[in-house]
Amino acid sequence: MAAFPESGEEPDFFVALPDCAAAAPVAGALRARRLQELAHPSGRPWLLGRWAPGTLTTGEAGPVRIAVVGEHALGAGRLTVAAGRTRALTGLDGLARGMAGSAHLLASVAGRVRVQGSVTGFRRVFHARIGGVTVAADRADVLAGLLRAEVDEQRLAARLLNPCAPHPLAGEPVWRAVSALGIGRYLALDADGRGRPVAWWRPPAPVVPMAEGAAALRDALSAAVEVRIRGRDVVSCDLGGLDSTSVCALAARGPARVLAYTADGLDPLCDDVAWARRTVAALSGVTHHVIAGDRLPMVYEGVRTVSERFDEPCPAMMHPGRCLAVPRLAAAAGSRMHLTGFGGDELLAGSPAHLHTLMRTHPRTAWQRLRGFAAQGPWPYRETLRQLWDTSSYGEWLARAGDSLTAPPPPLEAPALDWGTPPRLPPWATPDAVEAVRALIRTAARTAEPLAGSRGQHIELEALGNNSRMVRQVSRMAGRTGLTFAAPYYDDRVVEAGLAVRPQDRITPWRYKPLIVEAMRGIVPEESLTRHTKDEGSYEAEAGMREQRAELLALCEDSRLARRGLIDAARLRETCGGPLPPTLPFDALYQTVVCEMWLRTLEDVPTAVPG
Repeated sequence: MAAFPESGEEPDFFVALPDCAAAAPVAGALRARRLQELAHPSGRPWLLGRWAPGTLTTGEAGPVRIAVVGEHALGAGRLTVAAGRTRALTGLDGLARGMAGSAHLLASVAGRVRVQGSVTGFRRVFHARIGGVTVAADRADVLAGLLRAEVDEQRLAARLLNPCAPHPLAGEPVWRAVSALGIGRYLALDADGRGRPVAWWRPPAPVVPMAEGAAALRDALSAAVEVRIRGRDVVSCDLGGLDSTSVCALAARGPARVLAYTADGLDPLCDDVAWARRTVAALSGVTHHVIAGDRLPMVYEGVRTVSERFDEPCPAMMHPGRCLAVPRLAAAAGSRMHLTGFGGDELLAGSPAHLHTLMRTHPRTAWQRLRGFAAQGPWPYRETLRQLWDTSSYGEWLARAGDSLTAPPPPLEAPALDWGTPPRLPPWATPDAVEAVRALIRTAARTAEPLAGSRGQHIELEALGNNSRMVRQVSRMAGRTGLTFAAPYYDDRVVEAGLAVRPQDRITPWRYKPLIVEAMRGIVPEESLTRHTKDEGSYEAEAGMREQRAELLALCEDSRLARRGLIDAARLRETCGGPLPPTLPFDALYQTVVCEMWLRTLEDVPTAVPG
């Protein structure tokens, strides 16, 4: 059963209530926790929670009150002006589309409420019916605690899928009776306490040429970094691949002192440190710190003792110490703002699945790109042509994926022209778990719509959503160190700028992330823009499994997943006792381990808030 976060456990969360008398019992339960509070213009309770100083800004005019929570540049004056011009919830679309940074936008407009997060999963909005009214929050477990909700075992079983659950299952909360908003929607609450999702955003058409698109991305990413560094004396940055290098170089243009951190890998082929040193040598005002690979906690290290409470299973649970190594050092050095390159891979590397559309609109260009990608794979000729000429809808693809949950994983050289990688359940999933997930997928396939009209853009948005949900949890962990963990590539404006560029310009087998290279010319040192390598983490995962085998085997004892009938603990123990078989990818254990750990963190929790 879910429990409400105790004081000191989660310094930042909010609950948004409708502007009606029926919400009073929920407000009373929340007030018992001695939370911060902001009222509707009517005087009724609106926002209750905990938020750090300086993260919430409000403006009010007449029956309208606007609140923005997060990393943004909107002052009270601008919000007051916007409130004076707002007559309906839809009147806030312009403000939402003009915001730089990453924040929740909330508004109370003449008895109606708008609750909006980001277009990725970094700023989420959850909702549930509690006491006859719809209540929203930025954490699923807060609503589950108010509901005294149980874990939804069917949704939890779907989290065992590798590489991940497909859209629309991936973002669904694992609590019964709790729902989440999809991409590009806000929650509208009426004066009677009813809620409904409203579509306000859709991905841009990818029609912008490279030169124009690179300038737009440069402006958007520059504004995103400026929002975070303005008024600060010192900021910190990751400095590893090309994406974090670009963010670090933008930060170095400001007046703040920049602390750059590079985590060296155990893999002898990892060249992050060498490239980082070249970058720092060409920048001014950057102090560089290198963390030796043997000083970092290993993957799977300490999994039995993880106490961090997340509102969903999260890959960061496998190695919280590793995730927090840099934030802790940066906070100790005086930084209160840490910038990362998370999101760059999903946005900038792009998906070859765009070739499926390009073949129908620009066939000559598509054939050129296809030959390059196929040679690099190498992609099998027959399967490449099958995917290329396939015209299945997303729902049809999803239904087929549900039929093949226990098939061998697709080979590494499989083409990437379909709606996604067909997910697989691990061999230790029980027959009951398989049938539960299959039923969930088949039900979703009947009505599922893709996140975008083209396969390529759908895959990019799905990846942005999946990975940003993980980074969201890392950000919350890092908040305990006293700093803000920022991911500018997940900002709405940056996402729009990246997705708007023509795929034939930004996706090519012959250049590495050409869009960010062109956008950062004159900002990132020229030599650093020639990099085309990236550490992909398999070495650390395999080393962690060897060195932390005892930790993994201990998770098999009295497994909470096995108690619920979702896995065969004996078969999992057999797998953890030796090297992974060649039929399983290096990350095959990830989803099972984090689901097991997540269930364990729910035990010995404080008493839930009474309903």
